[in-house]
Amino acid sequence: MKKSTLIIDKHFIVGEIDHRIYGSFIEHLGRAVYEGIYQPESPFADEQGMRKDVVELIRKLNVPIVRYPGGNFVSGYHWEDGVGPKNERPEKLDLAWSVIETNQFGLNEFMDWTKKANTSAMMAVNLGTRGIEDAKNIVEYCNIQGGSYYSDMRKKHGYEQPHDIKLWCLGNEMDGHWQMGHKTAVEYGRLAAEAGRIMKMVDPSIELVACGSSALDMPTFGSWEDTVLSECYDQVDYLSLHQYYGNRDNNTPEFLANTVAMDRFIQSVISICDAVKAKKRKNKTIQLSFDEWNVWYHSNNQDKKLERWCKVPHQLEDVYNFEDALLVAGMMITMLRHADRVKVACLAQLVNVIAPIMTSDTGAWMQTIFYPFELISNHGRGTVLNTIVKAPVYESKQGDAPYLDSVCVVNEEEETLTIFAVNKDLEDSMELTCDLRQFKDYQVKEHIVLTHSDLKAVNTEENPNNVVPVKGDNAKIEGGILQAILCDKSFHMIKLGK
Repeated sequence: MKKSTLIIDKHFIVGEIDHRIYGSFIEHLGRAVYEGIYQPESPFADEQGMRKDVVELIRKLNVPIVRYPGGNFVSGYHWEDGVGPKNERPEKLDLAWSVIETNQFGLNEFMDWTKKANTSAMMAVNLGTRGIEDAKNIVEYCNIQGGSYYSDMRKKHGYEQPHDIKLWCLGNEMDGHWQMGHKTAVEYGRLAAEAGRIMKMVDPSIELVACGSSALDMPTFGSWEDTVLSECYDQVDYLSLHQYYGNRDNNTPEFLANTVAMDRFIQSVISICDAVKAKKRKNKTIQLSFDEWNVWYHSNNQDKKLERWCKVPHQLEDVYNFEDALLVAGMMITMLRHADRVKVACLAQLVNVIAPIMTSDTGAWMQTIFYPFELISNHGRGTVLNTIVKAPVYESKQGDAPYLDSVCVVNEEEETLTIFAVNKDLEDSMELTCDLRQFKDYQVKEHIVLTHSDLKAVNTEENPNNVVPVKGDNAKIEGGILQAILCDKSFHMIKLGK
């Protein structure tokens, strides 16, 4: 049995966890909106057409913020098409995903939905085919009390009070050749600076996210971040990161080693942000918004066969297996280990489209990746301790990959210490120890384990409980020392308290 040790000191912290690190994403894509969160003809729908069964599951995830309406979709979107009387809303070509957008669900419906789902909005503006004027107008529509053209338009649409949206994305993946209106770094940086400046003239209280590279493997990664921030540093508060992983070669150890690559990605972007800060001699620190992250590869071949210009296709509907859940847990642990700089993150996406929740006309169910997100979101609130992991490693394309991914979170208000851990060893259990004598009288209050004998096991509507968490009994504290046995290929949540 392999042995591992966590070394922590309650005085050595990484930083406070911003609850928005547990955000998610709803894009007008596939069945995320239509048949996902909104389906008026469904027996599960409320009086506004929102699916109540989906809302109930989303509440379990405790998602504090949801990015909307895209994604690639936003770079061609006219938000005015989705407000006002539904019978007057136009159907339009969505060039991002080659479908017809009906606009029956729009900005105001989304804001109504956020209240039902106990979440808030992270709104994106179109800086692809539109620009500064339209960015100004949507902030005015959403955030101004009244007495102006667009705020009064909102009132005419039945919304007397402002939506008061505080977090805004300045476009999406503007370095990508697939993006409508994609730009060079200088072009985008100047546009983001001016759009951001004008948006904050309308509402100085908002925060802005600039587009970083759309992926780590973009040829312009690094130089893009440097140039963009050099142009818009004063206007923005966050820089975005996007990253998806897949197990296309069916090599699970390599797949799970992607947490090493993700950690390096985050460290690299932090370094670039701080280099621009030094170069510009600024006091303000740019924080990170990891506003697209997930496993995405299962549906790639299926999506190549979709018919163009249809409505609500089954698009990007990855069916997640158990090994995907292990990587999702590892990715969340990796972001928490950088909680001092990663302040916002969005699991992409929330329903049906590369999502933890799936729906049909007869119900909704939880995919395997639902459970690590639920456990970490609900129990990972507080302060991240500087968690030193001493564990065996294995060789991977990313370099040495530890068999153990782990982080410790202290919640002083609840007087708890929570350990999240992934044992990536596919064959052997691992002994975990941690000196907790600083946490006098703490005992194991809860031990939850997500594991399965089959790495490819999935949850379906017919068998929704194939991969679910269970109570563990292999963790104890003796003489102030935590001893736990982490079974092979498993995710653990160990909560300690008095």
